[in-house]
Amino acid sequence: MIKTLRFPLLTLLPFCFCCFPEITALKDGEDPTIKTMEDFSGYPIHEPHFPNAVSSLSVDIHSLQKQIDELSTFSDTPAPSVTRILYSDKDVLARRYIKNLMGLAGLTVREDSIGNIFGRWDGYEPELAAVSTGSHIDAIPYSGKYDGIVGVLGAIEAINVLKRSGFKPKRSLEVIMFTSEEPTRFGISCLGSRLMAGSEALEKALKKTVDNQNISFLDAARSAGYAKVEEDLSSVFLKKGSYSAFVELHIEQGPILEEEGISIGVVTAIAAPASIKVEFEGNGGHAGAVLMPNRHDAGLAAAELALAVEKHVLESQSIDTVGTVGILELHPGAINSIPSKSHLEIDTRDIDENRRNNVIEKILQSALAIAEKRGVKLSEFKMLNQDPPALSDESIINAVESASQYLNLGHKLMISRAYHDSLFMARISPMGMIFIPCYKGFSHKPEEFASKEDIANGVKVLALTVAKLSRY
Repeated sequence: MIKTLRFPLLTLLPFCFCCFPEITALKDGEDPTIKTMEDFSGYPIHEPHFPNAVSSLSVDIHSLQKQIDELSTFSDTPAPSVTRILYSDKDVLARRYIKNLMGLAGLTVREDSIGNIFGRWDGYEPELAAVSTGSHIDAIPYSGKYDGIVGVLGAIEAINVLKRSGFKPKRSLEVIMFTSEEPTRFGISCLGSRLMAGSEALEKALKKTVDNQNISFLDAARSAGYAKVEEDLSSVFLKKGSYSAFVELHIEQGPILEEEGISIGVVTAIAAPASIKVEFEGNGGHAGAVLMPNRHDAGLAAAELALAVEKHVLESQSIDTVGTVGILELHPGAINSIPSKSHLEIDTRDIDENRRNNVIEKILQSALAIAEKRGVKLSEFKMLNQDPPALSDESIINAVESASQYLNLGHKLMISRAYHDSLFMARISPMGMIFIPCYKGFSHKPEEFASKEDIANGVKVLALTVAKLSRY
């Protein structure tokens, strides 16, 4: 755990980013006890006044917005949409773009065997565990240009902000671009961070995983210049404590901050996600020739289960419980043919893991009952993932709140109902997240938007937060 130091955040600005290695002489009228405490802790107890301190946090928002716009051009679909799929040609070009920006920021760049990218600014005690920040740049089909991107480009700019201010970190600061936060190509969400967190099951599964074109994960990775030998995958694992803290800047992907006119969301927890694959098998036949009483329609079984998901989620009577049937496919998929097979993929989430698991059990019981009633076979009910929630670390929450207060930005404590790489980084180090508003809460669609002002505010809060954490 990181120890929380409850001193004014102003003391972290470059004007007083100094340590006090030895006791110095008292000034006239100075309290010797306070002086000793200040010298020992390295932090002034009384907040000094620096009228120009806020202006020293200079975010080059015009360059940052230009970078966001430029990165959006690495897309397989036309603007304003963005489609950037793992290990595609556009993804490889986007990765080069990020590595170039890291290099221009003076960061030491490295990549692991699946393409997680790291840019490090060495602190003056580099042997200490680093403070890390970052997000992802892959984008689902026809999405927007801010999801994940703000957390990567914003993190690089936060480093630039601190460098321009004259700050020098004690602990190293590291920006991470995670591989494949979205499950688009191989059906695995947060692939990079999940593997970094030491998932041996994932490491084994990736050696057999293929996409919908029957291209293996390993072949796709190699085509992008990664996974040169299979054994490399386990090298991605990081030990617990590899970082002293991880902080992720992200658009909210919901409407709360914008509706309430609040600049910063301080994330206290990330909801527990679970994904389920369900398949029914029935009897096909001609849509006109088979009479209704004689049908064993796998499509109707899927439709009934989709409605049951909604029913069971609402039964929880919690606003934090959600369920979505995001994929529903019928075979053979002809208008004049009774579906003989159906395939569903269900997303369930809740901040309460037990409540979510209770919903999953109800969905299973409904699937069994529907299959029996309709005379079809429940051929598969498989948990694709069933992850626990993650709690933000109190010291990081305090640091984000302190930064927001110092910058006179309205903020509120909130949970993240969407899940992020932070969920898995919490298994490696203390974790926290910073949300900024986005237009109408839109995300995963071309209309996704965050204003320059909100992005700049988020970068400033991130810069001050990682600066504070780097001094522990």
